[in-house]
Amino acid sequence: MSRAILALEDGRSFEGEAFGASGSSFGEACFNTSMTGYQEVLTDPSYRGQIVAMTYPLIGNYGINQLDSESNQPHVRGFVIEELCDSPSSWRSEISLADYLAANGIIGIQGIDTRALTKHLRERGAMRALLTTEDITADEACARAAASPSMVGMDYVQEVTTPEPYRWDPDDTLSREWTLPNPTVRPEDIHATDGTEQFLPLPKPKHHIVAYDFGIKHNILRNLRQHGFTVDVVGAATTAAEVLARDPDGVFLSNGPGDPDALGYIHGEIRELLGKVPIFGICLGHQILSHALGGATFKLKFGHRGGNQPVKDLRSGKVSITSQNHGFAVDGDRLPADVEVTHINLNDNTVEGLRHTVHPAFSVQYHPEAAPGPHDASYFFEEFAKLIEQSRVIH
Repeated sequence: MSRAILALEDGRSFEGEAFGASGSSFGEACFNTSMTGYQEVLTDPSYRGQIVAMTYPLIGNYGINQLDSESNQPHVRGFVIEELCDSPSSWRSEISLADYLAANGIIGIQGIDTRALTKHLRERGAMRALLTTEDITADEACARAAASPSMVGMDYVQEVTTPEPYRWDPDDTLSREWTLPNPTVRPEDIHATDGTEQFLPLPKPKHHIVAYDFGIKHNILRNLRQHGFTVDVVGAATTAAEVLARDPDGVFLSNGPGDPDALGYIHGEIRELLGKVPIFGICLGHQILSHALGGATFKLKFGHRGGNQPVKDLRSGKVSITSQNHGFAVDGDRLPADVEVTHINLNDNTVEGLRHTVHPAFSVQYHPEAAPGPHDASYFFEEFAKLIEQSRVIH
């Protein structure tokens, strides 16, 4: 393998072995603490513009398969790991991690001390970085990293949103819940595509919603359909009038990349929807809803990225372990009086959930669909359905 350098804007650099593609790539260096789910991380549009380091030491051991992708392509600007598994072992594997990155033009680096990198980013914060296989010095690489664009003020949503509206999974073939072969499950309750992959049947649709695609993950769409929603997906620049013309029962605001403060053209349209249709947002959608309600956001020092973030529901006192991926957060001190903070992060007390006290609108910062991660928060899709049903009764 050839040499690669991960260079940070503050002058720190790490040298290792390259895998995947070759060349140079700029992005914000950050870390993810999940022990599994590297494929979901790679293909999550929320990672657009970022060079991601995995803290788990061995990556690539179960390969890559088409079903587990969260979008149609990887979005990271680079991938940083301690040790690459060259021989994946899984009956579901279709391609190795190294070959997958090479085929998609993503540079990887292995053989560096990811513990040292993670500690450095925790102390100094997520920062601009260059990942390169070019024959340059570490000092030159760090200087180029320092001259690259910052994540602050960056609108990556325009790069990942759908160019045209579409109906998600009209044939009900993409949303079925995958399951292991289980002798306790009745054969008539299993829908198998072949002799190995097995899926549970879907419920009948109950509600029609419009989902704003700010970088939406496939597993969010799967979960929405699994909870009885028919989903029309629209682009980020879709106006409130265009959404309402579809006569939806509710509106969903998706996850996505970049700085929520740079999305003023979206904030105004969501503000127009308040009080006219129930709204549910997650991750970037949570931050966009806060702006629409009159709040503000700020950049976290090193973000929340992983499947082990503890969140407390202030209404019930219940604590959930959640899957998260964000570098910005809602400013709890700048929310208007008619917005209630419903959830907080127990590590740093940042806002993890909110709701409007008058209009049917709520949001959470974390990922209820949990891909990867725990399923503690999957009930929010049911909460959205209940909010829609309650709004129907009122109106």
